[in-house]
Amino acid sequence: MSVHIGPYTLANNVFVAPMAGVTDRPFRQLCKALGAGYAVSEMVTSRKDLWDSLKTSRRANHAGEPGPISVQIAGTDAPMMAEAAVYNIERGAQIIDINMGCPAKKVCNKWAGSALMQNEPLAVEIAAAVVEAAAPHGVPVTLKMRTGWSDDHKNAVQLARQFEQVGIQMLTVHGRTREQGYRGLAEYDTIRAVKQAVSVPVVANGDITSPAKARDVLAFTGADAVMVGRAAQGRPWIFREIVHFLQTGELLAPPLVAELRRHLLEHLQDHYALYGESTGVRSARKHIAWYVRDLPGGDAFRREMNVIENSAAQWQAVADYLLALGQQMDRLPGMAPAPEASGSAMAPATTMSDDFV
Repeated sequence: MSVHIGPYTLANNVFVAPMAGVTDRPFRQLCKALGAGYAVSEMVTSRKDLWDSLKTSRRANHAGEPGPISVQIAGTDAPMMAEAAVYNIERGAQIIDINMGCPAKKVCNKWAGSALMQNEPLAVEIAAAVVEAAAPHGVPVTLKMRTGWSDDHKNAVQLARQFEQVGIQMLTVHGRTREQGYRGLAEYDTIRAVKQAVSVPVVANGDITSPAKARDVLAFTGADAVMVGRAAQGRPWIFREIVHFLQTGELLAPPLVAELRRHLLEHLQDHYALYGESTGVRSARKHIAWYVRDLPGGDAFRREMNVIENSAAQWQAVADYLLALGQQMDRLPGMAPAPEASGSAMAPATTMSDDFV
């Protein structure tokens, strides 16, 4: 299914979610190379005094990244958000995404992210201001939200209608409330209701952990696309697995160990280039740990790798570990994250362990 955002036709309908500290440029590029049809940047603050910070400049780095370039902004003040949109457009953003989905306390305590869903007039005012600011540049605006603030306050459908009216061109809904954070199960009834309420594309997010789960969620919600978050950590090839399964009904074999080695080593080089030696080594550890968590000897290797302070030594340790693993097996084992049941109106979804039987 083709998904359109303004003038852009996306490569497919399987997207990578914006995740703070994860979906930087090297990770987005890797996910796109492995099948993701669309990637949104990490959240960039609307606070002008932080735009020149190293953290923000890294998050806004899109050098060499295939388009369309989508930048997510967050904040609580409509004029500031409008200014932030223009600032990022002038630096290459082709799509602006508004964050009303982040549940982090440091964001919600400032009434940004999903906390804005408690104040519907302000949420709509921000959306309208960003759309108005982006329109002269021909840049479409999208928005990511949750089902509501709490189980007693699910207002995604009401807000979705208002967002569409002020010009938002795509809505992503994470099937949890802000109160849930990332706990419990995602539910898809609300996402289905949002899809039925608006005519713009709707993206389903939350617990998309396998090709079969993606198929089931699309079928149940009627959504135009799915967005994969945590399941892509250490497993970026999940995008091509889902795309292939949706197109053919067939499951791809797990990647060759040699392919994982090549992708991971290239990812590390890109990572070091963006972050520099000291920060690059430390921030790469989580990515390496995700890649090896289900592999033979992965726990022992992770402990060894976590004390390495030099990028060349870290890179070589990963190269040696995966070279030795490739001598034991041609392909990765079928990886199985903890089973996550589906929402209230869906049958239990297939887990990754089932997928690779």
